[in-house]
Amino acid sequence: METKKKALGRGLEQLFTNNVIDFDNFEKEIVTENKNDVVLIKLADIRSNPYQPRTNFNEDSLKELATSIKEYGIVQPIIVKRSIKGYELIAGERRCKASKMAGLTEIPAIIKDFTDQEMMEIALIENIQREDLNPIDEAKSIMNIIKLRGFTQEEFANKFGKSRSYVTNLLGLLNLPQNVQNMVINKEISASHARALSKLEDANKIEELAQKIVKEKLNVRDIEHILNDQDMIKRKPINISNIDPKLHMYEDIISDKIGNKVKINKNKIEITFDSVKDLERIMEILNISIGDD
Repeated sequence: METKKKALGRGLEQLFTNNVIDFDNFEKEIVTENKNDVVLIKLADIRSNPYQPRTNFNEDSLKELATSIKEYGIVQPIIVKRSIKGYELIAGERRCKASKMAGLTEIPAIIKDFTDQEMMEIALIENIQREDLNPIDEAKSIMNIIKLRGFTQEEFANKFGKSRSYVTNLLGLLNLPQNVQNMVINKEISASHARALSKLEDANKIEELAQKIVKEKLNVRDIEHILNDQDMIKRKPINISNIDPKLHMYEDIISDKIGNKVKINKNKIEITFDSVKDLERIMEILNISIGDD
């Protein structure tokens, strides 16, 4: 049976006043959990958060989570809101999907009332740090948070632990034609390819180059060479026979991972960063820590 006791937390307003948002514990920040707050509800009674920004969920990642749930159960209860029929999901979309995969019919939850704007903000915050969130959905999430909260790009970058250049480059992807954005979502072209294309204003040229990337399997360096040429249409095919394509592939992979420009040359890896905070963010992504000694 459900408890009538409300789960009270610090709330989104106080969460947003923090200098940097604590993503690892943000659900605990907005609700206070104790045994009396957690109830079991039927998965069949839950519908997705209508403000969920994510359009794609990594199937392999969900299977891994489902396996973990089978073995250890649900570690963190989901958060829901009562609706006319059943509940609306506020936080825990992946846990719900993985629980269904694991064969569960019920899931532990905390029931709390939120406004529509709060539901949107929570969904955006929950997803914005996910590694498997595609670049377009991440860019849309960032744009929505900036609009809802009235942040500048600099304020968003500081609060969410990103570099200003990372935010600017990612938001630039939203200026791409929709079919090119879909190519990024479907992983036909990489985020690094898309960032290079976003420097162009001519939608037709962007679409033409996007198709060229797929057809000729061009790497980002190829595209940069093309963009630097004033006569892109007449340019002859680039001779890259003397360049190890693996190095460019590695540059693209590392760049997509950390969100900064990467160059591999003469057995050295060069990573461009724009501030100490940006460097600290890169080190955190690479799981590099510095002791106090």
